[in-house]
Amino acid sequence: MQPARWFLLSLCVYASAQSTWKFAISGDSRNCGDIVMPAIARGVLASGAEFYWHLGDFRAIYKVDEDLVPPPLPGVPPKTMGIAGYQSGAWSDFIAHQLRPFGNLPVFLTIGNHELIPPMNRAEYIGQFADWLDSPVLREQRLKDDPADRQLRTYYHWIKGNVDFINVDNASAEQLDPAQLRWIHSVIDRDEMSDQIRAIVVGMHEALPGSLSEGHSMSESAQGERTGRELYEALWHAQNTAHKHVYVFASHSHFYMEDVYRTDSWNGKVLPGWIVGTAGAQRYVLPGGVTPGAKAMTDVYGYLVATVGADGSISTSFERLTLDGLLKANPLTPQPLVRWCYEENHQ
Repeated sequence: MQPARWFLLSLCVYASAQSTWKFAISGDSRNCGDIVMPAIARGVLASGAEFYWHLGDFRAIYKVDEDLVPPPLPGVPPKTMGIAGYQSGAWSDFIAHQLRPFGNLPVFLTIGNHELIPPMNRAEYIGQFADWLDSPVLREQRLKDDPADRQLRTYYHWIKGNVDFINVDNASAEQLDPAQLRWIHSVIDRDEMSDQIRAIVVGMHEALPGSLSEGHSMSESAQGERTGRELYEALWHAQNTAHKHVYVFASHSHFYMEDVYRTDSWNGKVLPGWIVGTAGAQRYVLPGGVTPGAKAMTDVYGYLVATVGADGSISTSFERLTLDGLLKANPLTPQPLVRWCYEENHQ
């Protein structure tokens, strides 16, 4: 090959590599999250991802998580903790043991249903996680949309490059209310009209209605079914009519699954969708009729790495954690507890 052609080819390859970037995503870190999340952080930092997105359910709240009060295990000192004391410090524990390992990497948070188990509520959530809800990138986007908008909410969006990331609050049936739906429609409408925005990425706790995990999703309530379908149709319009790349991520169900909206319920109106509830929560069996394989896994911990192309298209890779990875990320945790979380924390 002539030197000039080789130089041009190398330049094109370099430019292509520079035009792609990564982010990482998963959710549901109750039960064993203090052990699993440090391993996720190590992997995410090594991957070169530019941020991590947690899709909700940080701590169990209704009972003490097993990583704080372990089950009886040889070599693990017994520990007790009252529920009131646990609840008063549960979110501080999440920050210290699950967010701090990410260091300076930006982390975006989605509210889950366990963040609403009493005595927790949305007001407490906004107060506790204000630093994350009012991070510079989110504040800048909020004020760019409306210079008078100083209110922190559990739903928000931000734009990175040519991708609009929309964080939805569907942690309870009533929360995808008219106000939030109006806001979502306004964001999607702007994206459809924008020449800059090539992709819309939506993150939420519960999967939208009509997924392969329909029995544990927004379909569990009539209101969730109605509002979730309204959101799905808006995203389908953005994909099918405005020709935007659209991607939908959720957790809530404690397994990994992709292509979750390829169902009879949507009759060919398929949005690319994933469920990544693999950050430490008690792992669930797969729904009936779903065949285990590379696209549907249970009894796994891990996170999804998404690679964004120059045109806004996204490819994904599920990074599964090993026992060795958990042990290396938790050198001060008794090994029997790490092994219990890896081997026994499932239905």
